[in-house]
Amino acid sequence: MKLRTAALAVALMTSAPVSAQDQGVRLYAAGSLRSVMTEVAQAFSAAGAPPVSATFGASGLLRERIEKGEPAEVFASADLGNAQALARAGRSSAPVVFVRNRLCALAAPNVDVTTETLLERMLDPRVKLGTSTPKADPSGDYAWQLFEKAEQVRPGAYATLDAKALKLTGGPSSPAPVPGQSTYGALVRDGKADLVLTYCTNAIEAVREVQGARVVAIPEPLAVGASYGLTVLNDARPAARQFALYVVSIPAQEIFARHGFTAVGAP
Repeated sequence: MKLRTAALAVALMTSAPVSAQDQGVRLYAAGSLRSVMTEVAQAFSAAGAPPVSATFGASGLLRERIEKGEPAEVFASADLGNAQALARAGRSSAPVVFVRNRLCALAAPNVDVTTETLLERMLDPRVKLGTSTPKADPSGDYAWQLFEKAEQVRPGAYATLDAKALKLTGGPSSPAPVPGQSTYGALVRDGKADLVLTYCTNAIEAVREVQGARVVAIPEPLAVGASYGLTVLNDARPAARQFALYVVSIPAQEIFARHGFTAVGAP
């Protein structure tokens, strides 16, 4: 759907009265969307729409919870695969890409690394390399895609990176995020990792909290992009469908852009 079409639809829907049974939208969203989606939800409600109750976490784990019967209405995943799985199972609408991100490296203070030396430093046995957890969290899957690209650049790199990567976040037994604190910032601040592969938006938030930490761009041969998928569950109420339309509207996309995401309407 074109952004202008979505914006028009939102304008028409938010002008209509919302019944009591439509109050509250149950949103399940990727943890990397916590800050931005909170702002999007607030803007949605401020325009006269219903409030949004958000649950954030690793997309794969959220998808499993929905499959087990938790009452999500809108699912915003950090990949298309988890949203597509719900659609294939006949539980939701076909997903759409609603925003994009990319992978960056977060470097701890005093770690000597540049874009040009990043692969060498990741392979260094003295460097603790943190990632999220594959299968449970798309961020982990994206990291392993990077490892596969590294193999093409330097044969043998995949085995080394696969063996040494520390799956520090996004898994079933990973520590719960501390409210108001960057999980990734804490990893480099507390010495649990020297380098962390995570979304650029997460890395940007982390460096605001940890003095001396830096965002390191991934070199082009290893670059990995992330397409976020949005789907609406079949039994969602009208207010939830209204919110999904708002997410792809121009006002919401501008909020995503301010937080470092790439809007779907951008080239």
